[in-house]
Amino acid sequence: HDFVCTCDSDMSITKVDGPATCDKDECSSDPCGAGQTCNDPNPSPASLKDFTCTCDNDATLTATGVKVGSCVEDECTATPCGTGQKCTDPNTAKSSKFDFVCTCDSDPSVTVIGKAAICEVDECSTSPCGAMQTCLDSNKGPNSLNDFECTCTTGIKEVGGPATCVQGSTDECTSDPCSGQQCVDPDTTSASLGDFVCTCTNGKGTATGQPAMCEVDECEMNPCGGGQSCMDPDTSVQMSGDFVCSCDAPATGTATGSPAVCEVDECSQTPCGMDQTCVDADKTDKSLLDFVCTCKNGVTATGGPATCEIDECSSDPCGADQTCEDPNKSYTSQHDFKCVCNSDAAIFQIDGPATCSKDECTSQPCGAGQTCNDPMQTKTSLNDFICTCQNGVSATGGAATCEIDECINDPCGMGQTCEDPNKSYTSQHDFKCVCDSDPSIVQLDGPATCAKDECTSQPCGAGQTCSDPNQGRSSLNDFTCTCQNGVVSTGGPATCEIDECAAGPCGMGQT
Repeated sequence: HDFVCTCDSDMSITKVDGPATCDKDECSSDPCGAGQTCNDPNPSPASLKDFTCTCDNDATLTATGVKVGSCVEDECTATPCGTGQKCTDPNTAKSSKFDFVCTCDSDPSVTVIGKAAICEVDECSTSPCGAMQTCLDSNKGPNSLNDFECTCTTGIKEVGGPATCVQGSTDECTSDPCSGQQCVDPDTTSASLGDFVCTCTNGKGTATGQPAMCEVDECEMNPCGGGQSCMDPDTSVQMSGDFVCSCDAPATGTATGSPAVCEVDECSQTPCGMDQTCVDADKTDKSLLDFVCTCKNGVTATGGPATCEIDECSSDPCGADQTCEDPNKSYTSQHDFKCVCNSDAAIFQIDGPATCSKDECTSQPCGAGQTCNDPMQTKTSLNDFICTCQNGVSATGGAATCEIDECINDPCGMGQTCEDPNKSYTSQHDFKCVCDSDPSIVQLDGPATCAKDECTSQPCGAGQTCSDPNQGRSSLNDFTCTCQNGVVSTGGPATCEIDECAAGPCGMGQT
């Protein structure tokens, strides 16, 4: 029982007293998963991680030693058809591009492969009926053309073109002068010729009296899809399929007549910074911010630089009026930051805020003639000092107002000016009220009597109206007397009679 069996495929594999196990099929553990086929070309136990995974729906997508990241890419996720349309991707393999189908919600019979469909065509938008006619397109489906209706103001109608509104008219469009383009003759009288308008039905362009030069910008249909820019160098209808798709930065790649294959190596822009390594395992433009930054100490981060150092001062642990210092920012060195008082650098605390005292009264914030008291002289308690006047008036956080302005409450009232020459708290009841209408009228410690109405003595007499516009005591004889017939006099009664002879109405030789 001491014989030895040795594998021919791998001489290092032996067994005493029995056959050796020479093969190990790595696919037996199903490392590729659902939707992928596994193949192990060398099942020897000494040959590991050489199995291949192949996508069932796309044989071009393979990986060795690991499963394929993703075999499916549904082009409809980017909503290439837009609103009002349904998108269907019959083949979601990554190698199958631009086979998605756009179907109009309004008309399911209208479908387009690889780009958005045109679901509505309003034939009236090009004004095919011309002047003095109304246009109605009741069916805007793309399969329903030339069914618009033109109606004259007289009620005459025509389907598919302008109506003949005038007897004996000549519609130049009947001879198809536009060569298949849409034709409109705005004036169909026989005296107006050569004024027909040709409009492109395929593309853009109009011309009067001759066929139009038509242009089509292929980029308007967004053939490149999202994440790419489109440029059409020649928009003439004869040149189709010459549009150029270019990947948006930072992706690279261009293609003519079809979307470009875009790749983005996110590490090319050194997003991790100095002293970190960057690895971008998947460079497809659909896979962004998956690069991995790794510090020398092993700390990693995905989609951005890793935090290799820890600055304990970044969270401001010391608070206001203290400076935080972290001498060692290594991730292995924590709780060694120091808080230093700004008011006294000799005062500091390790791993926490320091206790800093500050007497706010040292800067004399109250000024002369007032006393200052700071009850709590800590750094965290600011603007709590108290200023006190000699008369007992006080204020917190600033200088007190020691003077008393007796005019502040407007004791004189309207039409008068208040003056307080001495605002000392020991001098009160010395304010004076001065009449605005007559500054010579003054009253101490109270309102002055400013008004005198001269009309109270009825100086105008019966039948006249009296008005005193300025009732100041120094303004006399400025009252007005007004007759019922409108005659006015100032300072005395008016003469209300009218002598009609004063104008000489009788002429020469008459009295």
